[in-house]
Amino acid sequence: MTTLDSLPPLRESLADHGLLANKSFGQHFLLDLNVTRKIARLAGPLEGETVIEVGPGPGGLTRALVEAGARVIAVEKDSRFLPLLGELAQAADGRLTIVEGDALKVDEAQLAGGPGHVVSNLPYNVGTPLLIKWLTGPWKPKSMTLMFQKEVADRIAAPAGAGAYGRLGVVSQALARAKVVMDLPARAFTPPPKVASAVVRLDPLETPPSAPEIAALERVTAAAFGQRRKMLRSSLRSLGGVALCEKAGIDPNARAETVPVDGFLRLARAL
Repeated sequence: MTTLDSLPPLRESLADHGLLANKSFGQHFLLDLNVTRKIARLAGPLEGETVIEVGPGPGGLTRALVEAGARVIAVEKDSRFLPLLGELAQAADGRLTIVEGDALKVDEAQLAGGPGHVVSNLPYNVGTPLLIKWLTGPWKPKSMTLMFQKEVADRIAAPAGAGAYGRLGVVSQALARAKVVMDLPARAFTPPPKVASAVVRLDPLETPPSAPEIAALERVTAAAFGQRRKMLRSSLRSLGGVALCEKAGIDPNARAETVPVDGFLRLARAL
């Protein structure tokens, strides 16, 4: 019987199957099991927990998640990896389910059969849309531990006043506690991307804003950060400008980058 310990190294498995990263899918493989095990620990404890992983590729992070005791549902769009992942599933003692599909279209509630976590080295080209889906969609993850390009990770977790602070950070932090928990240089990946990466841990808030409040927040932040060098009296003119700011208790002469998340929530509620 195949066990996790008896599986060949990932590089060997990739070579055996003749697999290379597909640029059109934004693929960069994380083959160092010491790194993937650290990511699993940052996401944990996962013993007995359901985890959705997007874009497992050759399964480096998948191995670490199964080792950590999770029940893993791996969603892979690239059918080339299914045989390799199937070998991993045979060694996973029934705790790995492989789903071929597009993560932007799958129904996570149906896949997980209830609550669960998301842990993924996200494909670069769909990372932000997937995060917004999990933050604002009907299925609410218990936690998310996600790898992005470092620039995107910094935007998600940036505080007001920081250069990286913008729409993505406001919406993310309105719905979850967000923290960069690990930085990874390009050389950690095969093939190395042109940019560094980072892992963000997001824990959804116990009492998040309502769906209408989030819809209003997206309108306010689009207007405010669409003209981020202008004062709010100008950038929010189409939504009420000075009157909206005064109703929310926000200085209309402030610029978007200086307004904290709770300030934008006040503007959204005033709208």
